[in-house]
Amino acid sequence: MNRRTLLASAALALGLAGTAIAQDKTKVGFIFVGPVGDGGWTYEHNQGRLAVEEHFGDAVETVFQESVPEGADSERAMTQMALGGADIIFTTSFGYMDPTINVASKFPNVKFEHATGYKRADNVSTYSARFYEGRAIQGHIAGKMTKTNKIGYIASFPIPEVIRGINSAYLHAKKVNPDVEFSVVWAYTWFDPAKEADAANALIEQGADVILQHTDSTAPQAAAEKAGNVITFGQASDMGEYAPLPRVSSIIDDWAPYYIARVQAVKDGTWESTDTWDGIGPGMVGIGEISDAVPAEVKAEALAMKDAIASGEYHPFTGPIKKQDGSDWLAEGETADDGTLAGMDFYVEGLTGDIPN
Repeated sequence: MNRRTLLASAALALGLAGTAIAQDKTKVGFIFVGPVGDGGWTYEHNQGRLAVEEHFGDAVETVFQESVPEGADSERAMTQMALGGADIIFTTSFGYMDPTINVASKFPNVKFEHATGYKRADNVSTYSARFYEGRAIQGHIAGKMTKTNKIGYIASFPIPEVIRGINSAYLHAKKVNPDVEFSVVWAYTWFDPAKEADAANALIEQGADVILQHTDSTAPQAAAEKAGNVITFGQASDMGEYAPLPRVSSIIDDWAPYYIARVQAVKDGTWESTDTWDGIGPGMVGIGEISDAVPAEVKAEALAMKDAIASGEYHPFTGPIKKQDGSDWLAEGETADDGTLAGMDFYVEGLTGDIPN
């Protein structure tokens, strides 16, 4: 064999090896509803993406598209990602549910993971976190700290996830402060700093000195800081830049372990369609540091509740609880089943106003 033949053979071998390495690399896609710098929901999902990169190194390639509106735009984004060779795609907002199912049916060899939805298929899994556990702790702190007895809640969309959060926060605020009143403003957005700031300001003008939010920007924190004498809680991310006041604690979503495990399952060939709903115990829901603005005894009570929820000793929806219309829901000591919580479409007794259709 002459020198030229040897070189050609070596080049072919290297080319084949390079192809094998490229084929072994798992491509992981993410569709985000907000910008990765939103400081809340999308920020934490992107932290999960970065954790995947750090864990797997050169064995994975991650791609993402941010600020993708729910609906037809998301379907196009998912399709492009699948056509681009993604092996698994995480679609990270409730409104991506039907688009995820639609696109998955066209790409049966691609795995899809949809956050906070309930529709599955052979190649579609669902996952969410028990945010209502964190809302219980927030409600306890809010009920203890309010001086006006008026608590404002900035809600995104009237879906079970958000309704659960409102109910959980209210129940636990009311338990420690029977004089508490809740006002809910529906923003109809996940991320819109201007709308969120307007909602916070409207609630503050109505006398609320505690603001909770199920929207993703830090605008309500900034509005409360400007108003003074108003406390807030971080949503999805720590929002610790506003600590110790107005932000006194937060719910932190930790998606990294889940993302790493699901990508590993794709690499191992063991991925299956599953439904995951984890909370404080498994670590998917974290409670941000409770600042020194919270009285020591209230902080101790909140941390004790966190530990009780984590161990399974306490469930945030434990009876007796009635529905808003006065009908019985949970008897003394009875806890809510996951099916009812997953489809929750009612307020508990004491909350005023209607849930929008």
